[in-house]
Amino acid sequence: MSTFVLVHGSWHGAWCWDKVVPLLQNAGHRVVAIDLPGHGLDTMPVQEITLQDYTDRLCSVLDNETEQVILVGHSSGGLAITQTAEYRPDKIRTLVYLCAYLPQDGQSLLQVIQSELMVPAVAAPPSAVVISDDQTYMSLDGDRVKANLYGDCSDEDVEFAKDRLCLDPMATFLAPVQLTPQNFGSVPRVYIETLQDIAISIGLQRQMYGQSPCREVITMDTAHSPFFSQPEALSQHLHHIAETSID
Repeated sequence: MSTFVLVHGSWHGAWCWDKVVPLLQNAGHRVVAIDLPGHGLDTMPVQEITLQDYTDRLCSVLDNETEQVILVGHSSGGLAITQTAEYRPDKIRTLVYLCAYLPQDGQSLLQVIQSELMVPAVAAPPSAVVISDDQTYMSLDGDRVKANLYGDCSDEDVEFAKDRLCLDPMATFLAPVQLTPQNFGSVPRVYIETLQDIAISIGLQRQMYGQSPCREVITMDTAHSPFFSQPEALSQHLHHIAETSID
């Protein structure tokens, strides 16, 4: 049995893992799905949230675990798990990036996103992201959400998500990660790429894990939210990672 800690991406919460959690539990694993500050059931004001708040939350979760965990980050959750691995490398057995941002030392999430401009990609639909007038947070245009985030998901799942999406802080997109080879670099990484992804193109995904090589790359023929569209396959991949991870 392994312990999974599941970290959502921007605008989401622990609720996005609702289909995956019972599948992993049925396979014998322990699962902790968390709300980052200001997301899900957490009420921290979005304008006050920093990357340090995210990593403080994750470090607190890891400090309560008696054994190493498999730490999974989706989308921008990759930033949080990356910096947390620098702070708590001994608490993590494997880092799993689910179509997630994988920054290098000194990079902010915004810098990673901007690097996508240099990656050949298919034409994408207009972005669903709406930045507030004071540039402190981001919301989503409900009419564009499905095309951007849930392209292969059922209408029921899309409505479920739209009812729960929240605001997301700009500050976390601007903060660079600080990483070292002896801490972050010592933790094994696995990347799960998503071929139909519009939110993070497959070109950018491959650029990121090419720059920060991973122990294994797993391919899913999905859009950006396989926890909705293919939860069984995703759970099987996570179970495989648990089976092949080194203590």
